Amino acid sequence: MLSVSLREVRHEFQPSHKLAVDDEWLDDLYLRIDDLCAITSEYLEPAQVDQLRETCHFAAEAHAGIYRKSGEPYIFHPLAVARILSNVRFDHETLQAAILHDVIEDTHYNKEQLSHRFGPEVADLVDGVSKLTQIQFNSKLEAQAENFRKMFLAMANDLRVIMIKLADRLHNMRTLGAMRPKSRRRIARETLEIFAPIAGRLGMNHLRQELENLGFNHLYPLRFRILQDAVRKMSGNRREIVGQLETCIQTRLNDEGIQARVMGRSKHLWGIYRKMRRKHLPFKEVHDVYAVRVIVESVDMCYRALGVMHNLYKPIMGRFKDYIAIPKANGYQSLHTVLFGPNGVPIEVQIRTEDMHIMAEVGVAAHWRYKSGGDNQGNHAQQRAREWLRKLLDMQRRAGNPVEFLESVKVDLFPDEIYVFTPRGEIVELPRGATAVDFAYAIHSDVGNTCVGAKVDRRLVPLRTPLVTGQSVEVIITPTARPNPAWLNFVITAKARSSIRHYLKHLQREEAILLGKRMLEKALAGYIGGLNELPGGRIQALVQELGLSGFDDLLADIGLGNRVAALFVKRLLPDENEKALSDTSAQPLLIKGTEGTVVGFGKCCRPLPGDAIIGYLNAGRGIVIHRENCKNVASYKKSPDKWIEVEWEQCIGADFTAELRLDVTNRRGVLATIAAAISATDTNIETINTSERDGNTTTVHLLLDVRDRSHLARVIRQLRTVPEVLRLARRG
Repeated sequence: MLSVSLREVRHEFQPSHKLAVDDEWLDDLYLRIDDLCAITSEYLEPAQVDQLRETCHFAAEAHAGIYRKSGEPYIFHPLAVARILSNVRFDHETLQAAILHDVIEDTHYNKEQLSHRFGPEVADLVDGVSKLTQIQFNSKLEAQAENFRKMFLAMANDLRVIMIKLADRLHNMRTLGAMRPKSRRRIARETLEIFAPIAGRLGMNHLRQELENLGFNHLYPLRFRILQDAVRKMSGNRREIVGQLETCIQTRLNDEGIQARVMGRSKHLWGIYRKMRRKHLPFKEVHDVYAVRVIVESVDMCYRALGVMHNLYKPIMGRFKDYIAIPKANGYQSLHTVLFGPNGVPIEVQIRTEDMHIMAEVGVAAHWRYKSGGDNQGNHAQQRAREWLRKLLDMQRRAGNPVEFLESVKVDLFPDEIYVFTPRGEIVELPRGATAVDFAYAIHSDVGNTCVGAKVDRRLVPLRTPLVTGQSVEVIITPTARPNPAWLNFVITAKARSSIRHYLKHLQREEAILLGKRMLEKALAGYIGGLNELPGGRIQALVQELGLSGFDDLLADIGLGNRVAALFVKRLLPDENEKALSDTSAQPLLIKGTEGTVVGFGKCCRPLPGDAIIGYLNAGRGIVIHRENCKNVASYKKSPDKWIEVEWEQCIGADFTAELRLDVTNRRGVLATIAAAISATDTNIETINTSERDGNTTTVHLLLDVRDRSHLARVIRQLRTVPEVLRLARRG
């Protein structure tokens, strides 16, 4: 029963002078409020329903005179958002916040006034949603990404904030037809890329599917209509098959004494379309458009029902998944199997309990459904959601900028899970295609940073090996190891990618500070003994003048090539020691090849110890070393301020890459002969590529690891002894 009748509402809610009294929409307003209260009265206390009605009246007055682009009064929108949430049985504070979610943004009321009237909990929720509504997706990418970052921070404070936002987006998608076509496509794309996956990640399956179908309809309207027509045309035949299947399954389960509900369901259009694109299938080859869902009383009954299904129809090998024993990240649990149904048509069957069914439909929202019942099912889903958000916040702290964070989140929102085991038997969930490095970072960032190898099912494998469900993975670590930048080419989890980038950026800064110190001391040579002789006050004054947080920031900028050391000499030295800046480069900077990422070597000429070299300051990368006769040096002469005198150190222990080009006779075994000749000089071949010039001659490109120019000369002399080598030259 309604706590207040429509007649009493009319008497109670007399619109103020600000409301345009229009009987047509006013009657509609009363009916919508009554409808909302009727739904909520099934699970809320009468006093809470009365509070909800009062909130509706307040919001109606606050939004008086404001209309949506469709022409309807604005108040209809927050009422619709609250109705969406009431169908999931949210608590009355969330429903009140949904009704008021645009009040702070669009009216003269502030958070304090709402807190005084409706309580601090409701006011905090409204304030959280108000901050999210400021997201403008037609802004530049970085601004958009920053707003998404704020959205995930708000989610971490109270999950109900994002629930209201998702319901708000759903109603906006239902009424998107009033927008211009360009705006419809933009909003639909955002919905498919971000909001629908968030709903899926939180386990709100019914909301996700409607968001996806609406987004599909507005982003690809022609494809949507064609696919909709195709499903409608074939539904007659297939629905008859599924109907027979339902009856047959229900009868067999009854015969076995298993109480169950059997329901046929159709795959939503966006799911069909995505499968067609992913597997390059025509519509007629998509067999799982329809499926059967079996709801039973207990977990034990799920497995008994599975046995009945496999006795009734033959299962398709490799298509069984046990999400009860190993739930999905969002808490989803069910048994999935694919059977050869009537006439050989593959039919997917999902078997679950009633509680699992509720969890599959509403996800973390089950927490509020179960709040008064003492069930911990919803709490379990919330814990999983909060764990996911905690990982996102950790990524946000490691990300260098909002765009990088958004890309990491997108990767995390589209997982196709695999499940692997630690040596102790603990389950680790990873996206499909994850490697041993992804596994290491999933265990802990320090494990990932120090891993050097991995064993899969007790066998050593390369770190880039993709993992598959059921494998046992052991990571081999060395405390002195550090991440390899090449890992970024194959890791796929957001945590691994962000952790590697964070470590490398931190490492690069340390290397840049050391190089910047060397460059500044070189620039000071001839004036004073070193940086330690500079007056501390002058350093501090320069740092403040440049707006930096410390002297290390200045050194890092110099090391990365963002600032020129010579330009700071005059500003750092006492007046009596000043000289012409042209004298500051008397002593070259010594290069040893172990400076790290801030000293690079040009791939155009690949300099080696023993070559005459010059350095070029490249902003953001540090110093790039080139040979003096490199063809690119001529273009650098246009910027003499970016040159830096460099020389090789006397003792160098690093290896360098040299490139050779060989023209060889095209005969069997020639590559083996060349490799043997190179191996005889204690040289490692990094890569080898060939291209056939004509039927008799092949060009071979070699990348070799050598110590210096003399080492390369020995390799060249050895290769000249091979009869098949016609011509040989060093590249660059």
